[in-house]
Parts: sequence; C-alpha cells; structure tokens
Amino acid sequence: MKASGRTDTALGLGTPRGPVAALTKILVYAMLVAVFAGPLIAVLVSSLDRVTDPTKLSFIPRHFTFDSYRVAFDRGVFKYLLNSLVVVGGGLLLQVLVSVSAAYALARKRFPGARLVLLLILSTMMLPEEVLAIPLSLILGDLPVLHVSLLNSLVGMIVPVGAWGMSILVMTEFMKEIPIELEEAARIDGAGEFRLFWSVVLPLCRPALGVIGIFGFNMIWDQYMLPLLVARDSAQYTLSLALRTLRDDPEVGIGVLLAGSVLALLPSIVVFLSFQRQFMRGLTSGAIKG
Repeated sequence: MKASGRTDTALGLGTPRGPVAALTKILVYAMLVAVFAGPLIAVLVSSLDRVTDPTKLSFIPRHFTFDSYRVAFDRGVFKYLLNSLVVVGGGLLLQVLVSVSAAYALARKRFPGARLVLLLILSTMMLPEEVLAIPLSLILGDLPVLHVSLLNSLVGMIVPVGAWGMSILVMTEFMKEIPIELEEAARIDGAGEFRLFWSVVLPLCRPALGVIGIFGFNMIWDQYMLPLLVARDSAQYTLSLALRTLRDDPEVGIGVLLAGSVLALLPSIVVFLSFQRQFMRGLTSGAIKG
C-alpha cells in the first residue's frame, strides 16, 4: 500500500531512503552474513589451511594446501561419503514414494479409521531415537516374515527411513487443498485411478515435493543413531559415523576433520540451492487463498 510516495511495510513503517538508510541496510546484511555464513566460511577456509588449533580458525588461509583432503582420501572419507549418498538417495526415493502414496489415500479417499491412521502416523514423530534403538535393532536383525538380517548393510539404513510422519503430514495437507473438481473432470474424460494420481494430483504437488525433499534429505543425511546400530565394520560406515571415528584417531589432525565436515555440509547446501524455489513455494502455498 502506498501513501504520499512511501511504501508501508508489514510493521506499519515507511521504507527508509537516502544514504544513511542504504548504509544501515548494508551493515545489517553484513552482520547477518557474518552470523549465519561466517562459521561455514571459516570451516571451508580452514580446511584449506594448516590448522593445528581448532580454536584459531581464520577467514584467510595463511598456508594454502589440499593436504587435509589428500589425507581424508587416504583415510577413506570419500568412500564413506559415497555410502552416505547411496543411503540418502535410496532412502529419500523410498520416503517420497511412501509419502505420496499414503497422502493420496488419506487426503483423497474416504475410509473408516482414516483419522486414527493419521494420528498413529503423527505419534511416531513423538518418539525419540533412543527409545526406538533397541526394538529397531531387533527387527533389523530378524526382519518379520522374511526372517533375514539387514544388519551390516546399507539396505538396513535405507528401509527404516522409508516412512517419515512429517513428510506424510505435509503431503496430506497439501493434497487436501487440491480442488475435487479437477478429479471429477478427469474421471469424466476417462482417467483411471493411476492416471488420475500421476497426471492430475502429483504434478500439482511439486511445491510440497520440494519441501519434503529438502527436509527428508537433511533428516536422512544427519542420521547417526541408525548407522551406529546397523554398521558392524568400517566398510558400511556413513560419513557422519566416520567423522566420529576420525575424531578419536590420534594420528588425524584437525584439518582432516574440517575437510570431512566440509564434505558433509556441501550436499545439504547443494540440495537446498537446487530446490529452494519449490521449497519456498511449498512453504507459502497455504498463506495465500483465492
């Protein structure tokens, strides 16, 4: 809303103009970058430097070198990174498939006990990992019906993260907002159930898919308890578990840990930057009606 050449903000304040206002904005932005991006930049720069004291990280490398990454490669960090990528790729794919299928049934179908099913799904989000550790390890050691063990395998780290209550909730609430008239029109045109789901409902859920994709990726990528339960030897370690091992190794310096930390941070940053448009659309889709 404009009044007298000024634009009112959400707080009811006019937009400031002039050199003082511009300088203030630059200072505020600089402080925000220093607070949020400063630690990441310090870790990245220090991983390219010869750091001996973890309390003395810098923003400018004094002795530029890739020795930390070379030592990390020799210690198998890139192999652990590959394990993490396999787990997060398979787990996220399975999680998205389960989420969209469950959400479609809960949001677009009517059956007895639907609210109870949704309540049970949400209740799984209230249980901490420590409570689930023992029963999860017993189930993975002897999978019901099949009677096979998933311990000491990457599959054992993928299957438990295939269903996540938050992703199902986000997709369910988003699908409820899709007009039912679109389905009725598609049915009149002869679309079957699968065609209706694949060609009508799912394309409209791209913003929600971006949201659950980013949150699901970070949830799986940050897993520590699950790899700790499943992995029995170092060949099955993920990067988060390997960093703990490297930290306990007296022969590994702080530079190798910083290099491993950078490798652990980069995938999350790349995924967020790749899907940030869908992520923001998914977050704001329910804020505007009409």
